[in-house]
Amino acid sequence: MIYPVIWQNNSVLLIDQTRLPNEYAVVEIHRSEDMAQAIKTMIVRGAPAIGVAAAYGMYLGAREIETSQRHEFLQHLEKVAELLRSTRPTAVNLFWAISRMLKTAHESLGTVAQIKESLLQTAQAINAEDLQTCQAIGDHGLAVLPKTPHKLTLLTHCNAGALATAGYGTALGVVRSAWREGRLERLFADETRPRLQGAKLTTWECVQEGIPVTLITDNMAAHCMKQGLIDAVVVGADRIAANGDAANKIGTYSLAIVAKAHNVPFFVAAPLSTIDFALSDGSKIPIEERNSEEIYQVGDTILTPAGVEFYNPAFDVTPANLITAIITENGAFAPSNLSNAQIQAVAL
Repeated sequence: MIYPVIWQNNSVLLIDQTRLPNEYAVVEIHRSEDMAQAIKTMIVRGAPAIGVAAAYGMYLGAREIETSQRHEFLQHLEKVAELLRSTRPTAVNLFWAISRMLKTAHESLGTVAQIKESLLQTAQAINAEDLQTCQAIGDHGLAVLPKTPHKLTLLTHCNAGALATAGYGTALGVVRSAWREGRLERLFADETRPRLQGAKLTTWECVQEGIPVTLITDNMAAHCMKQGLIDAVVVGADRIAANGDAANKIGTYSLAIVAKAHNVPFFVAAPLSTIDFALSDGSKIPIEERNSEEIYQVGDTILTPAGVEFYNPAFDVTPANLITAIITENGAFAPSNLSNAQIQAVAL
């Protein structure tokens, strides 16, 4: 199993995803400022993994606070939270994890040292819970995938695998479960311009585990569906509104439109922590815009002439009416029925 975020020897180990697939490297993080930079520069990426990393970042920041006064400690901890919140605006798991860590700090009794220990325990719990959540998402996904006389061929966009979570993955968790149960023939992976997460990360994960994978460019999906090569699409999400609108890597929206046109089921796999019930619909999801270099440059090669202007939104929002079901750790729900997922979570 691939674990992109590990607590070990009083520091956080991150797989440096900017170096994959050519080089497997681990970055050791000791300070909250370094964790914020790792999140911002996409050394760690994927909404659930960002949440886990942020939780550890909160503890690292707490560890650096040198005061025995509770109120002073909490004031400084809020500054750590603000630093981490500023890194990636779209991924709601980031804010969810930070809020949970702050809640732990405010509700913990005892000395500042005891509060710090509670924060570490909470970060470790978030990490362990996410791994269990992803395995549950994968298994619930099996129940809603198309029933066919042949093994399934699935298509995914970007990377929603072990690298994007605490392990196992959300969308790739469904793929892994299908492969484990002998129901998967092959995964098609979009390259996912401009940062090529599908080409670099999704294919790498599949190769590590022997899952058959075929890489296609983003603009090949319609052709593949027309040829009958795709049984279903499974993607992840960085934030889901209460009505089921889902923000995911740029290009997901157009993929959903193409799937609808070809009568191919389109699934979003994400933990309940990705659902922002405070947002009524997807128009209110903030969309991160990234550096134009991601578009006009690949490695040292400049792709465009001087004078060109650029627009580089990192995410788009897929309307709920294009989504067949949202697969969570509590089961798969129609986008219009997400309130039941929330009710089940409260009951648990």
